[in-house]
Amino acid sequence: MQLIVPTYLLALAAMASAHTTLQYVNDNNAIVRPPPSNSPIVSVSDSNIACNVNGGTAKSSKLNVTAGGSLTLEWHHEGRTSQAIDPSHKGPVLTYLAKVPNALTATSPSSLSWFKIQHDGATFSGTTATWAIDKLNSNGGKYSVTIPKSIPSGDYLIRSEIIALHGASSVGGAQFYMGCAQISVTGGGSASPATVKFPGAYSSSDPGILINIYYPPLTSYTIPGPAVFSG
Repeated sequence: MQLIVPTYLLALAAMASAHTTLQYVNDNNAIVRPPPSNSPIVSVSDSNIACNVNGGTAKSSKLNVTAGGSLTLEWHHEGRTSQAIDPSHKGPVLTYLAKVPNALTATSPSSLSWFKIQHDGATFSGTTATWAIDKLNSNGGKYSVTIPKSIPSGDYLIRSEIIALHGASSVGGAQFYMGCAQISVTGGGSASPATVKFPGAYSSSDPGILINIYYPPLTSYTIPGPAVFSG
C-alpha cells in the first residue's frame, strides 16, 4: 500500500500538468472568463462545452478590436512560463465568435449563436503529422486570429478551443478545452454568418472527434464543426 499512494499521486500530477486554460488575449487577462480548473470537458452534450463552467460569469472589462484586425490568444497549463499543453495531447485549435448585446453582462453561453472564424488541424508529410497543438507549443502558447471585416460592430464573446485527441479512439475520449473572453468590435459591416449552438455543433461520432490518431497512421484529418466564416 505504501507504494500505491505515491504512484497514484504522480499519476494525478501528470494528468493535471497536461491540462490547459486560455489565459490572455492581446496580453490582457482581465477580459478572459476563467474556468474553475484546467480540466477538460469530455462530452459534446455537456452544457458547459460553450465556455466551461465559469464562462457564464462576466468580467468587468472588454477589449476593443477593429473589424479586420487580429487578436493573439494565449494558452498555458499553469502560469505564463509553462507550455501551452502537454505535447502528447495532439489535436486542433479552433476559434468562434458569438454576438451579444453587452459582453460585460452576457450569461448562459450555451444559449448563444456561434460562428467559426478560425481552425487549424494538422498538416501531413506522408504519415507524419504536425498538429495545431504542436505549433501552439512551439509559439509559446500563442496563436493569432483575424476578426472578420464584414461582421457587425458591437460586443462579442470569443471562444478559443483546443481538442486533445490522444485518447479519442473511444466515445468520450476526446478532451475539449475552451476559454471565452469579452471583446467589442468597431468598424464592422453587415454580414450575418451562419451559426451553431454549443452543445449541438459537434457529435460524439464526428470523424475529427472519434478517431485513433496513432493507428492506422493518418494521412488526413477532418476538423469538427462548421466551415470557417471568412468575412
